[in-house]
Amino acid sequence: MILSKRSLLATATAFALVLPAGWAIAKEQLDVVATTGMIGDAAREVGGDLVKVRALMGPGVDPHAYRQTRSDIVGMAKADLVLWHGLYLEAQMEDFLNELSESGNVVAVAESLPRNLLIGHEDYEGKFDPHVWMNPNLWSRVVLNVRDALIEVQPESEATFRANADAHLEELRELARYTTEVLSSVPAESRVLISAHDAFNYFGNAYGFEVMGIQGISTESEAGLQRIAEMVDTIVRRDIRAVFVESSVSDRNIRALIEGAAAEGHEVTIGGTLFSDAMGAAGTYEGTYLGMIDHNATVISRALGGDAPERGMSELLN
Repeated sequence: MILSKRSLLATATAFALVLPAGWAIAKEQLDVVATTGMIGDAAREVGGDLVKVRALMGPGVDPHAYRQTRSDIVGMAKADLVLWHGLYLEAQMEDFLNELSESGNVVAVAESLPRNLLIGHEDYEGKFDPHVWMNPNLWSRVVLNVRDALIEVQPESEATFRANADAHLEELRELARYTTEVLSSVPAESRVLISAHDAFNYFGNAYGFEVMGIQGISTESEAGLQRIAEMVDTIVRRDIRAVFVESSVSDRNIRALIEGAAAEGHEVTIGGTLFSDAMGAAGTYEGTYLGMIDHNATVISRALGGDAPERGMSELLN
């Protein structure tokens, strides 16, 4: 249901009394609400001490199916800036966010990416794969959009936002160098990434991996028995030895693949857990964008026969 401006403000007022204590606004900081953890991380990196950022979707939360809660509505209505991804990632929230944009500072930070850099969306005609954060170089463009959104809201802090963004972009360039190095060490015949859903197409394009998801780009799509049977046949025929689960998607279908391969006399193991639509726990390295991608590249490389340090890029820096 799309809310009118009047009903949106009425809803915000009605729910104000149930607003959690943690949502109290520090007046000296910009109050920024981000939908995903990845966007929230970018806003913190660029905004620094000038912003207070809250991400609606925490570890293990699937953005494809997420619907705004009552406290989300209040928080977004009161925020100085709302940052969301776009490209139909937050499919269940899109109508609400578009309505909210008519009366506040609301920016879809991936929506304006050049279409020639995007991958078509198989599940929804005319739309694009939203998982652009799987390529650090492409994500850098989103960081610039976050920077510009912050500058628009608080232009007097432009110099700080630009300096913080430049520093973070250098970190992303270092991340891209690391991921390229460790993933290029995987033998060419082993560069096949099988996971629960098609979240890794930008990863595959960036690093030369063939990517297969049991479900489609959206976790709302269903994986039928025929699809699982076809993938079992591929695993056995191509002697694939490792598949991957995702932190925000049920491992049910991955385990069905393993059992199906075993029934054919072929052993395949879980190569590790990857972060696809959500980052790791808050306060951990994997709870940052850098840590999320570092973890994925390291786990994939090691599981598929590549050469990567056990603790990833962080091991090289310490």
